[in-house]
Amino acid sequence: MTEEFLTLAEIKALLDKEQKKRELTTEQNYAHEHAKQFSKLSAKDAKKLAKELTKIEPLTPAQACKLVDLMPRYPEEVRAVFLKERVTVDEEIIGQILDKVREYL
Repeated sequence: MTEEFLTLAEIKALLDKEQKKRELTTEQNYAHEHAKQFSKLSAKDAKKLAKELTKIEPLTPAQACKLVDLMPRYPEEVRAVFLKERVTVDEEIIGQILDKVREYL
């Protein structure tokens, strides 16, 4: 089984669909409410932006999803995603990330 990363918008869409079929569990309801409150894009746009961000080296799919969830506007917000990583992200890459994110704001 392969690991797949989802944005909050994609999680919201999945839970919306599942909620139409059956009653969600307590944990799923909490996740659904969280996703509704904090997702900033449609599931389609979130997936598209995450895919575009993974094309920027050295971003991983997990980092791309986190950036889509945060929709950073400032370099400090981008750096916060990479604080625990052993990767140094230079200003050029941060600029590329912010430019991509701005296209969806």
